[in-house]
Amino acid sequence: MTAVRRLVLLTTAVVLLHQPPLLAAAPASAPNGVRGYSAPPANARFDYQLGGAYRPARSVRVVDRDRTSHPAAGRYNLCYVNGFQTQDYQAEWWQTHHPDLLLHDESGELVEDPNWPGEYLLDTSTAAKRHALLAVIGHWIDICATKGFDGTEPDNLDSNTRSQHLLTAADNLAFAALLAARAHRDGLAIGQKNDAELSARARRTAHFDFAIAESCQVYRECGYYRKTYGDEVFEVEYGAGSFHAACHARGKRISIIRRDRNLVARGKPGYTYRSC
Repeated sequence: MTAVRRLVLLTTAVVLLHQPPLLAAAPASAPNGVRGYSAPPANARFDYQLGGAYRPARSVRVVDRDRTSHPAAGRYNLCYVNGFQTQDYQAEWWQTHHPDLLLHDESGELVEDPNWPGEYLLDTSTAAKRHALLAVIGHWIDICATKGFDGTEPDNLDSNTRSQHLLTAADNLAFAALLAARAHRDGLAIGQKNDAELSARARRTAHFDFAIAESCQVYRECGYYRKTYGDEVFEVEYGAGSFHAACHARGKRISIIRRDRNLVARGKPGYTYRSC
């Protein structure tokens, strides 16, 4: 789960000139009528900038930013969207414009993520609702492509585990498949976020191209991602101990970084960034 979804800046733009060339990645095969797309360059140093965009170090080749930001010039850019829950700053908008697409419990109350106040679960329980949600979130993915991002990562694939048994993994995977088809149509790669144990099934069902793995060292989940995605795993750890253990275990094979839990922009109090 992204540690700073509540802190995402609504507007950021960083224009970078004279950057080093982007590492090449092999284009993925695309169906007829669909733009080609490329997975991120495997084991390339990356930066996780969801709490505010800033100029990445010259050695960084992959940058992950919120959908309200703009890509970093000369890098492979990932566009973050909250695909299965609301952002807290969006909650009122969803309740006003799409209340029927929010998950309600048996008493009619909204189902809220217990760890993230103001983040309400989206209702992926039926095909009709999944297609209605696609009209919203698919549009955000379209905008990511228009801005020039190279890939997207929809957060909270595991929202069903917080749904009071009202949603299933199959519901979320069916919606993930719709998001992946939209991303691929737009010429974007798409990454799995959360639900490590479902990695093989998720890739088979939704055709994810890579994975963003948060704290997988802490929860002993990294092997699921690695078995499914090989070197196309980008790992984020938040503690010094877990970061050093991860670097020792697999730092030569995949890209691993340590960030502060609030993912603040460089120059802000609490900023932390390390790479293996």
